[in-house]
Amino acid sequence: MLDDELRRKMHQDLIDTYDEELENEIDDYARDFRFNGREMSEQEKLDRRTYFHELVRLQRELIKLQDWVVANGERIVVIFEGRDSAGKGGAIKRITQRLNPRVCRVAALPAPTEREQTQWYFQRYVAHLPAAGEIVLFDRSWYNRGGVERVMGFCTDAQYEEFFQSVPEFERMLVRSGIRLVKYWFSITDDEQHARFMSRIYDPLKQWKLSPMDLQSRRRWEDYTKAKETMFERTHIPEAPWWVVEGNNKKRARLNCIAHLLDQIPYKEIPREEVELPSRKRDDEYYREPIPDDMYVPPRY
Repeated sequence: MLDDELRRKMHQDLIDTYDEELENEIDDYARDFRFNGREMSEQEKLDRRTYFHELVRLQRELIKLQDWVVANGERIVVIFEGRDSAGKGGAIKRITQRLNPRVCRVAALPAPTEREQTQWYFQRYVAHLPAAGEIVLFDRSWYNRGGVERVMGFCTDAQYEEFFQSVPEFERMLVRSGIRLVKYWFSITDDEQHARFMSRIYDPLKQWKLSPMDLQSRRRWEDYTKAKETMFERTHIPEAPWWVVEGNNKKRARLNCIAHLLDQIPYKEIPREEVELPSRKRDDEYYREPIPDDMYVPPRY
């Protein structure tokens, strides 16, 4: 049985954990220049409570999915593409928030090196594919060639065409090998992207999110739209279809994406053995040496 003091400490630990996670959501409600410092309405407060309730519920299901993936040696790849600032990173963070990073990891590849530019285009992505019992979330993927590389002129017309000739068969090959492949495109409106970019400009905690490529994506909105339409037309295949996530409302986008992802995989809850904490072994002859005061971090808070 648990004594009252232990219950209190366990409760406080849970509260501290959730407080920290709630802090991560503050930026979505910051009173920036768009809201003129107004208070949240009662409906907005209700929506926020509903959001956290549903997020935790879905994250419990993600843990069941994780256990099923490990127990059955499954391999899952989830691709996140879409407009800059459309919410891909936020969705990925909520998916991975409570999962084991050894099971579910994020692949966010930087620009290719000179050596990688001479390789088969898909080669550096193949190195990040999952082994048995793993889930890999691609924060942008091989579709860089169909998007930013095309729009910014980083690839030739021949490379662009070869990409579209290769992608369908490459993805069919992954699926035939037993990998479960799910592809998401996060979509937002022109006005919403403008507002989010402006928010990043005025928020010193978000300015790092604005790269030169992000600014170019704003200027070349229509070019990216055309590239997306071509990508859908040529890579929306039965074995690996595209799914569009409406991202104007960040929280709905996250919940919708997670719920849909869970629907795509026939996972089942794996029974867990009851855990019993063993008693601590004590040695009456052991003497613990005191730690010198100058080794402690100064207590500033």
